[in-house]
Amino acid sequence: MSERMSNAPVYYALAQAHFNPVAAMSNYVDQIQDRLRREGYPLFELQQITQLVVPGPGRAQSVEPQVTHVRQWLITRSDRTSGFILAPSAITYHTTHYDTHNKFIPELLRGLAAVHEAVTLEHVSRLGLRYLDAVLPSADESVEDYLVGGLHGFEFDPKPVYRLTESVFKTKTASATGTLVARVLRMTSPLGFPPDIQPSGLKTNPKFDVKEDRAHAVIDTDHFVEDRMPIDIDTLREQLLSLHATIKSVFRAMTTDHAHSAWS
Repeated sequence: MSERMSNAPVYYALAQAHFNPVAAMSNYVDQIQDRLRREGYPLFELQQITQLVVPGPGRAQSVEPQVTHVRQWLITRSDRTSGFILAPSAITYHTTHYDTHNKFIPELLRGLAAVHEAVTLEHVSRLGLRYLDAVLPSADESVEDYLVGGLHGFEFDPKPVYRLTESVFKTKTASATGTLVARVLRMTSPLGFPPDIQPSGLKTNPKFDVKEDRAHAVIDTDHFVEDRMPIDIDTLREQLLSLHATIKSVFRAMTTDHAHSAWS
């Protein structure tokens, strides 16, 4: 995923920075939105997310789960191919029309700079990249043609509903220890998204708009670092490039030469 693939399998990608919470973020949204509007992101929507907060271990059993409502703001390109999700303690850049990391990573930093200019952030606490790649074999191919042998799973008489493989690694990044989560989900269904992420406000890329049942796999790679990082755009860029380099390596380790040829 470094050189541009002519038939790249990425159907959704996001880059995210968590920062020190800004409880009064709603007071600064107009300023942030106006800067990003002038930089190519004119659409603006308020989104309210409902969350169930369950008391952690050690809390009194009489404490009931609480429902909370969290505001976030969608700042999106007019063609809805990419945009930002702004929250009181994070900004996410996401796209359904991924090109290269050289165009993708700078956009997160553009959004983070806009937030920092408005609110004067103290630090970034988490930085991460996540890619969803669709393995969509043609009629004369199979999913196994695209995945290395260790990801094929085992055979059993009943037909599987789905197969999930997950591996977690500790990695060495530019400035801290990172965590890499690599998953492969295989199933016969429409192409969808994991339950924990949705491309809010974006349009699906037509070539990945698979609504009928189809045998496929989703390669889900998530690489992040948690540390107290100063607001230095050049340093954060190096950290993101380091995260991406490892994602590229694990992607190639999970896929076959046939896959690389089909996507190149």
